[in-house]
Amino acid sequence: MDEATVRRYIAETFDGLDVVEANGDAFYFYDPGRNIPPDRRLPFATLVTGDRYDQVSDLDRPGVYRLNIGISKETFQSLFGASGADEDAEPDYDLTVLDTVMPHPVYGRMSWVCVLNPSEQTFETVRRLLAEAYDLAARRHTRTRRSELPSS
Repeated sequence: MDEATVRRYIAETFDGLDVVEANGDAFYFYDPGRNIPPDRRLPFATLVTGDRYDQVSDLDRPGVYRLNIGISKETFQSLFGASGADEDAEPDYDLTVLDTVMPHPVYGRMSWVCVLNPSEQTFETVRRLLAEAYDLAARRHTRTRRSELPSS
């Protein structure tokens, strides 16, 4: 799948998004009112196109991008086991390989996964992970908004 197709899928599938684009990258936030202060925002997914933030995936290769998704700890552990998030463990993944869902090279310990250039087949798994990440972000947003309401 090409990068444009993935971007279009996310934008057309999930409501209440605020998409921030910078340097060819996209950061997907659930913010239906577009009123969350920038310092309190956390994306549920990002699409990164270069080695600006880390170099382990070699994203400066022509046409290579990495989709990053923040999922639940339970889902993360079901995919990779508890050791998948161990920042001190040697990575069991070639972080430059295309079309493989794997722990994020930096944020795996926070239950983030990534995939470089997913195929149509791999994107079936990615769809479910994106839906989970979106639902988590929407629930977090609802909890935060409720806690900000004045008590009577």
